[in-house]
Amino acid sequence: MQRRCDRNRNRSKRRAIYCPVHGCYMNSMSQKYGLFAERAGQLQQRGMRRKEALMLVAAKTAVAIEGEWLEAFWCEDCQDTKWYHVRKRESTYSLSLAPAELWQQATGVINPHRNPSVGEFTFRNSHLVGGNNIKDFWVIN
Repeated sequence: MQRRCDRNRNRSKRRAIYCPVHGCYMNSMSQKYGLFAERAGQLQQRGMRRKEALMLVAAKTAVAIEGEWLEAFWCEDCQDTKWYHVRKRESTYSLSLAPAELWQQATGVINPHRNPSVGEFTFRNSHLVGGNNIKDFWVIN
């Protein structure tokens, strides 16, 4: 028989996401960035039949992939933030470091491995929301 306080616990639990190296709990450092498939091969890799994948991609330009996303996590033991490809099956999460090809399938995320030929000024100003940042511009009187 369970105690009443144990039976009535309806609060949500923390996500069980642990560091693949150390096994410690990891804290999320970003929002979830959903993944989309643009080619039938991407859907076939996830278990969909070829014919169904071709028909789905022909009907829609991009298909949302359920249960998979990119997210940044902070590991206390590593003392580092890393981007992971997270897969959720039922109530379990599996993590793998986010490969380069997944960055093209994610929406709204900025690739942390940016183009090295872009200068710091251009990179900073491309991320401004309003675009009216005057602090980098100054006039000599």
